[in-house]
Amino acid sequence: MVMSERDDDLATVIDPTVPSTARIYDAGLGGKDNYEVDREMLRKVQAVAPEVTELAIVAREFLIRAVRFLARDVGIDQFLDCGSGLPTAENVHEVAQRSNPDARVVYVDNDPVVLAHGRALLADNMQTHFVSGDIFQPTRLLADQTVRGELDWDKPIALIHSMSLHFCADDPAAVLRDYLDALPSGSYVVFSHAFDPEDDEYSVVARNIERVYQGASSGRIHFRTRAEINTMLAGLELLKPGLVQPADWWPGGPRVQPLKLSDHCLLAAVGRKP
Repeated sequence: MVMSERDDDLATVIDPTVPSTARIYDAGLGGKDNYEVDREMLRKVQAVAPEVTELAIVAREFLIRAVRFLARDVGIDQFLDCGSGLPTAENVHEVAQRSNPDARVVYVDNDPVVLAHGRALLADNMQTHFVSGDIFQPTRLLADQTVRGELDWDKPIALIHSMSLHFCADDPAAVLRDYLDALPSGSYVVFSHAFDPEDDEYSVVARNIERVYQGASSGRIHFRTRAEINTMLAGLELLKPGLVQPADWWPGGPRVQPLKLSDHCLLAAVGRKP
């Protein structure tokens, strides 16, 4: 694994008194790389949406299924994971390299805890690289030496924006469009986003989670409507079943339990760039 030159600086500015989105997500997945302030934020979210932990797990399971499909069935052998979060069980590189040991993965994050743990946990994997960068500044990120050098931009790439763009306040459609413009034809996008169902029962959950998340270091989470999310995916050929709840994107079997309340507040898709 290769780390960006900026990592040493970032690793020294970890603030355990401010909740971090990556660490909150890690806590929701049952991880240990988080602080009490992150667990307290998770408890606040659970107070207004008790199923939020299950939602984090469902989103992660969708990501694993999508990466496995692209690596095993489509033959994609390079992945750019934007907003990767903390290394946990069944990471993108593990799933992809299980199908193809030569698959290359570049993770991008700007959380200093993520960077520090990435260095420690992925040091022996030379097919996996970690870049410190702002995923909402695609022009700068795509010019990064590691991003340019470790991925072959003449071949299809799988771009992952899972549980990330709902933290972008300013025109996430334009951010994703800049990535899409740079991707070679035949590339794929793995995508999930917080969803406002525009329904009295479910939208109140979205509003409550937005309110609680205002104290996180990454800023507010933005639940967007289906129309807004579809705008972000313009230009992609969505694979069946399209833009759906993560639990409905090629699950391992038939659903035996109804969707929980929070499950209605997330949408996911995999799309192909023509």
